[in-house]
Amino acid sequence: MTEMINIALPKGRLGDKVYSMFEKAGYECPSIKEKNRKLIFENPEVGVRYFWVKPSDVAIYVERGAADIGVAGKDILMEAGSDVYELLDLNVGKCRMAVAGPAGFSYDRNNELRVATKFVNVAREFYAASGTDIDIIHLNGSIELAPILGLSDVIVDLVETGTTLRENNLEVVDVITEISARLISNKSSFKFKTKKIVEITRSLESIIE
Repeated sequence: MTEMINIALPKGRLGDKVYSMFEKAGYECPSIKEKNRKLIFENPEVGVRYFWVKPSDVAIYVERGAADIGVAGKDILMEAGSDVYELLDLNVGKCRMAVAGPAGFSYDRNNELRVATKFVNVAREFYAASGTDIDIIHLNGSIELAPILGLSDVIVDLVETGTTLRENNLEVVDVITEISARLISNKSSFKFKTKKIVEITRSLESIIE
């Protein structure tokens, strides 16, 4: 009997794109495309069992072993400090983690810098490296509003095209890192299902553009 690998996929557009990659790599599961309310989809012939989860939860399912492997954005992995193996950069879901502020923004180092973000740990680590004093304002949505309304000096957020920033008279001040979707593995699963996980990783690697 084929060994089954549990795979956590992020719901939404990125997940659809990623599932297509798995399909192209030879790990198709036709039932995943049916219109139904099922949560788990499997294809015993190729040894895969998929389930959709909220993108920010993928790393939790993988880290705790409910999934052997999964696909999560580098931003989520950095923020959560997930204890997983990062196997492959899938080269999709690409954007940048950046600091943005009002056009022409300059900062007086004698003052505490007010930073609005939902990526609290990423921001803290980034500014700690330069010894900058910051006051973090944790927000969950419409981060761009914060500097416009004077709640913060800058924001730390994901930037894809930069259109939203430009339309709100903001600009990128600093790029923290490039972000994309990563194939991750549970550490214990990797030890016990090495052959199958490596096989899937290599198959995916061969179709990455």
